[in-house]
Amino acid sequence: MDASYTLVPGPPPLDDSLRLRRDSGLTPKNADQGAGAIAGSWSACHVLDPDGRPVAMGRTIGDGGWYFHIADIATDPAHQRRGIGRAVVAWLVADIRSRAPRGAYVTLVGDPPGQRLYRSLGFDDVAPGLGMALLTD
Repeated sequence: MDASYTLVPGPPPLDDSLRLRRDSGLTPKNADQGAGAIAGSWSACHVLDPDGRPVAMGRTIGDGGWYFHIADIATDPAHQRRGIGRAVVAWLVADIRSRAPRGAYVTLVGDPPGQRLYRSLGFDDVAPGLGMALLTD
């Protein structure tokens, strides 16, 4: 990541979190959903551009024991391809390694645009398992 960017532990402000989700192509969420996600996170970080504007983020959901899920990795499209997403994921993994018990199980959902990045950081496919989801009404 270019030295003109600053990685900050903790989530970005709610409005920036919602903007980053939307602008990066993640499913948009409303303010109540975003606030709940931020409050329920085990850890989070974000990246500021040289003007102090949040341009990337990520968070970890975890039980503090053995299971941790990296979620909401989002980089403003105008700032992609600069190592910012890599810095966010690397920080989240380092945070898990430093605070979680040895042998923690770390997962994420690797959409096609991010799969190469995640594999380069040590993540492997869980095949023959298959990720599944349920959206509530």
